[in-house]
Amino acid sequence: MTEILAAIFILSGVAFMMIASIGIIRFPDFYIRMSVVTKASTIGLGLLLTGVGIYFNTIETIIKTISISVFVVLSSPISSHVIAKAASLIRVPFWRQTNLDDYLKAKETPDDPQFSD
Repeated sequence: MTEILAAIFILSGVAFMMIASIGIIRFPDFYIRMSVVTKASTIGLGLLLTGVGIYFNTIETIIKTISISVFVVLSSPISSHVIAKAASLIRVPFWRQTNLDDYLKAKETPDDPQFSD
């Protein structure tokens, strides 16, 4: 029974990773691609690690998978944000249909607490 449950988690993780890889190809600009890759890969890796933890079912494996999951959940969104900020500073173009109203308003009033980081 644990093998079936582990296989379900691992296959779900692989599906999320595959969706992320399709997103890299299909989405129109850098920012949207980075967003989908960050979210899907974080969830996909979490599901993969959960499946590995269930399959091996030892305390060492569970501690390692939880540690890796916590590290990825904490570091992936932060690193994605920093990369997007750097891309914005070097003026990587947005997709022409992206709604930039809040972005432009935040750039005009950087001290407004509503738009602070």
